[in-house]
Amino acid sequence: MSKKQFTDIEREQLSENKYVIKVSNKAITYADEFKQLFIDQYMLGKTPREIFEDNGFDVNVLGIKRVETSAGRWKKAYGKDGLVGLTDSRKGTSGRPRKRELTTDEIIAKQEARIELLESQVELLKKLDSTERLLVNQGNKLCKSKLFKLIKDAVDQGLGRMTRYLCELLNVSRSGYYSYLKATGAREERARLDAKIGELIKKAFHRRGFQKGSRSIKMILENELGIIYSRKRIRRHMKKLNLVCPLRKPNPYRRMAKATQEHRTLPNKLQRDFKKGIPGLVLLTDITYLPYGRTGMAYLSTVLDASTGEILAYNLSTRLTLSVAMDTIQALTKQRRLKLHKDAFIHSDQGSHYTSPKYQKLLKQKGLGQSMSRRGNCWDNAPQESFFGHMKDHVISRNCSSLDELRREIDRYMKYYNHYRYQWGLKKMTPVQYRNHLLKTA
Repeated sequence: MSKKQFTDIEREQLSENKYVIKVSNKAITYADEFKQLFIDQYMLGKTPREIFEDNGFDVNVLGIKRVETSAGRWKKAYGKDGLVGLTDSRKGTSGRPRKRELTTDEIIAKQEARIELLESQVELLKKLDSTERLLVNQGNKLCKSKLFKLIKDAVDQGLGRMTRYLCELLNVSRSGYYSYLKATGAREERARLDAKIGELIKKAFHRRGFQKGSRSIKMILENELGIIYSRKRIRRHMKKLNLVCPLRKPNPYRRMAKATQEHRTLPNKLQRDFKKGIPGLVLLTDITYLPYGRTGMAYLSTVLDASTGEILAYNLSTRLTLSVAMDTIQALTKQRRLKLHKDAFIHSDQGSHYTSPKYQKLLKQKGLGQSMSRRGNCWDNAPQESFFGHMKDHVISRNCSSLDELRREIDRYMKYYNHYRYQWGLKKMTPVQYRNHLLKTA
């Protein structure tokens, strides 16, 4: 009890408040209605002083010490016995605390609250996706935000006085629940922001008609839209939107063509030193199979600049003859995008096309050197193999009904790959941008 005593004028002023039952020189008796109102407003984040002042009390008359003492006493009583603890039970008792049995009406009210909560839980479980439902069936709890939403739904249905009881049923704290209520605006704003970010990521994912992973999406957002998001955020939104980048599957049955006895192999000049930093110096080549339609088969030969990742020349044919590789070299020497280095050389596997005397003679005529991987070792030509793998993730040749349709798809992908596909290992540039970058810094 505060040591402050009320004057006659202060007593008269306090008596006029509807929440005051009795006031003496030293003490004041508050109505139970005000105590319950105090707890409700305190749970919404108001301070004791604000609550008293908002309900017509002059804190200077009461004294801040009396306000804080009353607040502490009511909070303790509510925490122990709920609303019942706020009831003034001094009449007819000795003042000692005692446990009392709940009345029939109180027991019915609690059971009804429990039923409402269980019904809300059933409705929520119906709305959960299969993964969340499986976790619940395995004994895992729902996340706290969903538990708080259950409580809020029950409170909105008329169980506002049962908040403490509902929190105990779901084993969550009341302070956490009220913090959840206060953060409603922030949650809605975050949801709006996530929706906006999701649309940007979805747009980047389908950019130019080819699906991409988090690295490619990050580079597209930075280079084309001027937006910087972390890969962690991008992956989170991809998972939420169910955006899955196509993954290459290893083909254990793929075999490298073996050189015939009359063909001559050459040593490995490259030794896996792909990144020379000089455009037009190290040129990688290979041939891949592209089945199309129901029974058609096409063969794609390419020349890739190892330093920039750019496709310099390619040739699509329906026959796996020597001309597939030789026509690719002819196309390479005719291209004007990049002037080849004076020491430029072609690196390939030991396939029969590349060990052919005619092919090797053509390279000498064009002033190109030659290097070969070790037998059966695809890692010695890894960038070229990687390119074919990425291309086949996006160009589904089986979906093309004719060779012309397949050719259009190949042309479209080559343009996309050289000019629009940003690569993490090329300082987040496209192959053409990186080639120009190397030429400027040379």
